[in-house]
Amino acid sequence: MRRTSLFFAALALGGCSGEANHLGNPLLWPFSAIGAAFGNASYDARRGEVELFVKTNHPTLLSDIAAGGGPAVTRAMDLALIPPEDRPTRITQLRADLPLHSDSPEALITALMVYGG
Repeated sequence: MRRTSLFFAALALGGCSGEANHLGNPLLWPFSAIGAAFGNASYDARRGEVELFVKTNHPTLLSDIAAGGGPAVTRAMDLALIPPEDRPTRITQLRADLPLHSDSPEALITALMVYGG
């Protein structure tokens, strides 16, 4: 019985090396799973808001993007949590991809969410 306990203790501590790996520390996995669940729920809620706004205001958003800015694109960026200091660059990128975003609201949603992080 004691050997089994020592084996599992050694196994758990073996995951505590200072070397980088994609799994992380096994002792922290339960906490990582909880954090990921909350992060995913938050992202999904934010994406839902962005999706509803983009699909409801798609023509107006396209006009604002073509004009280099406007209230609709500002609101979409607010919802996507795009930092204010990044917005001029992001509008330039959205303008460059305007034909794609004109044909696909999903592409615009995805771009906004990627820019928002």
